[in-house]
Amino acid sequence: MLWVKRVLRGDTVYASANPDGSLLVDDGRVSIKYRLGATQKLYRAAPANLGPHADSEVIEEAGDEAAAHAAAAAPAVAKASKAAKASKTSQPSHVTPVTDGTIIIYTDGACIGNPGPMGLGVVIIDARRRLELSEFLGHGTNNIAELTAIQRGLQAIPPEQLRNHILLHTDSAYSIGIITKPWKPKANLELVADLRALCRRFPHLSFVKVPGHSGIPENERCDELAGLAIETRTSTRVESVLLTPA
Repeated sequence: MLWVKRVLRGDTVYASANPDGSLLVDDGRVSIKYRLGATQKLYRAAPANLGPHADSEVIEEAGDEAAAHAAAAAPAVAKASKAAKASKTSQPSHVTPVTDGTIIIYTDGACIGNPGPMGLGVVIIDARRRLELSEFLGHGTNNIAELTAIQRGLQAIPPEQLRNHILLHTDSAYSIGIITKPWKPKANLELVADLRALCRRFPHLSFVKVPGHSGIPENERCDELAGLAIETRTSTRVESVLLTPA
């Protein structure tokens, strides 16, 4: 669910929002919370009573965004750290087969606290290679991490493959919307503009929305890589050559 900060009688509240940051009005009222979280009580307020807030960034919440990321990152970080110690160059067993020139990209951004320390994970697979990227991004928001993950995934495509069919998977509905639809961003304007320009270089780019933390192997791997980046405050790049049947 999407939320945006508003002011109600002098207090900061979180109001349900559309992807473009406008209020999501249902039967003449807007759902609000005083704190984000699946257990936080919902209230209803008239749109006219919700004043603007200095921070207008749209927040994507899946249950409890901050807690969900923290809880998801903790086991992911531990798992990724253990795997990294065993072998930083080993190729995971969940390799998506690609044989028709299509390039598969999975991306994920993580943020502990929102805002807080950010990390990203990217997995790129084509018929010949598998590339995994993990990058620590410093302090910022979940939206920045998600958008930057997509940016890094596309930047890693070689010039000779720009015209290939590219399927980019992300669990961020906000990222897909702000890139592909004529929404006016209210935050991260330069990042969004750069990313939209980058996407125009790929004539056969398609976005695929996947559910987060639902067992999709490559999406889970990206989450692990993002968590590892936050834990270690480092960036890594691991490329594996895929063996194709004779």
